[in-house]
Amino acid sequence: MSVLLGLTQMGYGQSSYELSLNAKKLGAPIQSTMYGLFFEDINFAADGGLYAEMVKNRSFDFPQNLLGWYTFGKVEVMKDSPLFENNPTYLKLSASGHDHKHTGIENEGFRGMGFKKDETYRFSVWAKTVESNSPQKINVQFLDSKNDVIASQDLEITSNEWKKYEVVLTPKKTDEKGRLRIFFLTKGNIYLDHVSVFPTDTWKGRENGLRKDLAQALSDINPGVFRFPGGCIVEGTDLDTRYDWKKSVGPVENRPLNENRWHYTFKNRFFPDYFQTYGLGFYEYFLLSEDMGAEPLPVINVGLSCQYQNKKEECHIPVNALDEYIQDALDLIEFANGPADTKWGKLRADMGHPAPFNLKYLGVGNEQWGHEYVDRLAVFMKAIRAKYPEIKIIGSSGPGPDGKEFDYLWPEMKKLKADLVDEHYYRDPKWFLNNAGRYDNYDRKGPAVFAGEYACHDHSTGKQNSFRSALCEAAFMTGLERNADIVHMCTYAPLFAHVDGWQWRPDMIWFDNLRMMKTPNYYVQQLYGHNVGTNVASLTWNKEPLKGQDGLYASAVYDKNTKAYIIKVANTSTETKDIKVNINGLNKKVTPKMGECVKMHAGEMSAVNTLDSPNNIIPQKTTATLNGNQVSISIEGEAFGVYQVICE
Repeated sequence: MSVLLGLTQMGYGQSSYELSLNAKKLGAPIQSTMYGLFFEDINFAADGGLYAEMVKNRSFDFPQNLLGWYTFGKVEVMKDSPLFENNPTYLKLSASGHDHKHTGIENEGFRGMGFKKDETYRFSVWAKTVESNSPQKINVQFLDSKNDVIASQDLEITSNEWKKYEVVLTPKKTDEKGRLRIFFLTKGNIYLDHVSVFPTDTWKGRENGLRKDLAQALSDINPGVFRFPGGCIVEGTDLDTRYDWKKSVGPVENRPLNENRWHYTFKNRFFPDYFQTYGLGFYEYFLLSEDMGAEPLPVINVGLSCQYQNKKEECHIPVNALDEYIQDALDLIEFANGPADTKWGKLRADMGHPAPFNLKYLGVGNEQWGHEYVDRLAVFMKAIRAKYPEIKIIGSSGPGPDGKEFDYLWPEMKKLKADLVDEHYYRDPKWFLNNAGRYDNYDRKGPAVFAGEYACHDHSTGKQNSFRSALCEAAFMTGLERNADIVHMCTYAPLFAHVDGWQWRPDMIWFDNLRMMKTPNYYVQQLYGHNVGTNVASLTWNKEPLKGQDGLYASAVYDKNTKAYIIKVANTSTETKDIKVNINGLNKKVTPKMGECVKMHAGEMSAVNTLDSPNNIIPQKTTATLNGNQVSISIEGEAFGVYQVICE
């Protein structure tokens, strides 16, 4: 009886609530980096995904040189006089010697090639004639999934010196599972290398560009920070396969192949054809950051390979032998920020960007832990601070949000005076709801928090991107927003997944070779990204923040640019909640008016978006009413709403 009485007095079990929004005093500033993106090359996110190249193994340098290729007639794999030092393999095509036997090659793409009717595609190849000065000819074809030719163009190879040749083809049919075929038409011999197909309509029109729809979806989130090139791939399965940024810059044809650590990891989702061509490299990541208006946040290797997969000390670089790795970090900063007359600044300028990228943040290490990480990080920080004291360094709190590694690392990060600490959490819905107050009592004198990888794993749906997972993330993020004085960045993970080549889920955006689908989780991130605000606003119920009472979660911000208060409410209960928000302390000359109001709701918590039905769950316009300085919101059960109140 006494317990029930206490709950009633607290307001639990109510369907109507009166909240107080303090307009008299602005809260902590919100960083422009608050909501952002994290790119990891998992689930064919780069080659076969965001990177618009359509040819798999374009330089024939996979360990199985013809993986992804089919050959017919007289085709030889050559390595004796390569054009590109870092990609030494090329092909020799010769006439078959019989009028009715054809020589050529065919590429399967990444689970096929996606062609769109009447769109244009740029085919390019490095080639030369061999043992003859006579021009030689090839025929370039696009095939559909039924083996019919949907585009064809002849191309003449005119020189006995290596040269890049291009031709533009226009398919007469749309097909998701097409292929590329090249016939050798003449009687001599030719060498071919770096066979490539790109849509001409890439993001920002760049030739070595990004798939337009996927890049646009990223930009549409309005990210404030972009973390790249990944997490575990930075470490590598071993140090030989770590992501090496220096190999990912310079002429694209000479960037060496790297093994993707994810193709080994899951026996039930095993993809032995998953490699990194580095065509999407650090220069392209910096460009994408700039295009989106996001702060670039590269992550570098700290001298440790993946500690999950490498338990022995000899798998890592000794602390006293880190010079090369530290120099890589310093050179990266020079590549991003250095004048064009420096070694690495000149390379950036030569690649087409004379102006600096204005790098401010650097992640050193990914999910490392233990003294092994701390000892190495300390050496990196000393060197970086000495040469580039303005760079903010991000350290790690380990692979999870709690436990012995987490408890050990946070005090160590404080001792080292890291600027931010990267926290990762992949947990179930209950954890996300229970942790909406996670940062309420964090030490404000230590480093800031970067929630660098997080996603709600709804095991009841097989970890699909259900509305339940998105709603729980929305509820949790009210706690990030409320604590923006200590939480300076957060990024959902992973970002992309190819429907025919995924290894991990959930993921924010799913795609095939022609289409993409934004998940409910994407739309939650987008709603926060477009409603960041400039300052936290105090929003309380019974003088306490709403962080789960009766299934309600809420936060508010003020935006100095739009002069609007933005209220976010997640109702995880099944009942409609009537909420009144009293805006207290407004200047008497201000007359509030309602701005844009949107909500997300689904008939079933297990509901998802699909490629065939991408708009099952999307933000919808809703309403709230204003009476003087009081906002009245009615939010149905299992819904998330964002409400703007303009106070000009």
